[in-house]
Amino acid sequence: IKILRSESNGNFEYSIKDSLVVVSGNEQVLKIPINEFKIQATTLLNHIKTSSSGTFSIPEIEKFMQGINCISLKASSSSKTDITVVIHDPITNQTPTLGFSIKSQLGNPSTLLNAGKTTNFTFKIINLNSEEITAINRIKTKNKIKDRIEAIHSKGGVFQFVKTDKQIFSNNLILIDSLLPQIISQIILNFFSTSNTIMVDLLSAIEEQNPLNFDVSNNHKFYTYKMKRFLTDIALGMMPSKVWTGQYDATGGYLIVKKDGDVLCYHIYNRNDFENYLINNTKLETASSSRHGFGELYEENGELFFKLNLQIRFLK
Repeated sequence: IKILRSESNGNFEYSIKDSLVVVSGNEQVLKIPINEFKIQATTLLNHIKTSSSGTFSIPEIEKFMQGINCISLKASSSSKTDITVVIHDPITNQTPTLGFSIKSQLGNPSTLLNAGKTTNFTFKIINLNSEEITAINRIKTKNKIKDRIEAIHSKGGVFQFVKTDKQIFSNNLILIDSLLPQIISQIILNFFSTSNTIMVDLLSAIEEQNPLNFDVSNNHKFYTYKMKRFLTDIALGMMPSKVWTGQYDATGGYLIVKKDGDVLCYHIYNRNDFENYLINNTKLETASSSRHGFGELYEENGELFFKLNLQIRFLK
């Protein structure tokens, strides 16, 4: 029914009346033909598709956007909501105001969870001689983290999860599920130890391993279910560095911009579809180990430790 935007020069509403888009706010009303929006949208889509650089300007589009009081290109990084809309809900016959997160398939796949020192997981290494530290840390191959882990295993070293590096992130995980830190630590270790990168493959592996010894005699998918909760909370509001209360920012769900410009909506109302989308369309990846401080053996109080990092990206 409406799109709501908060700009530096005021708050604006965009609604449709007949063949016009009505822009209201700041005691000003603009009426612009819908067809003009279609033309500008097509122009923008074509520029995005043909651009060879990540950042570029389109003067004619900028002029049009300024003319409709659309100044800010990017939503605040402190919120998961990229667009706020008023919709008509045919099920309840109400008109709620909802926030949606936008993910685009037009450029490089976007991240679901960004890496940082906040997403490091610390493991204690047992049954390994401290004299091996230098030799293992000298491994500088293309897949150095994986090769260092393989070297640790080959010398009899065992990884034992200790903690997430940031207590806020740990508590956020425990709020979602008390066993999430242990589950995610095992998924991360599997990711760095095997060729599996895609979430569904990693979950299939951990379901088979059952490292937490759940009763799976009736084929309960404990790990998949708990990870669905985690991915959903990450998608709709939870951030590793902020206290998570369970309150969603993106109260509507996800809008996915496809490569051809079409827009799909994964609505929270259809929670099963939304959760399955997240599980089936994400993967783990290796972030910069030097930037985020992980992937090296180190000694502390006579014990050996090794950090691994969590970053989750969409497949496309």
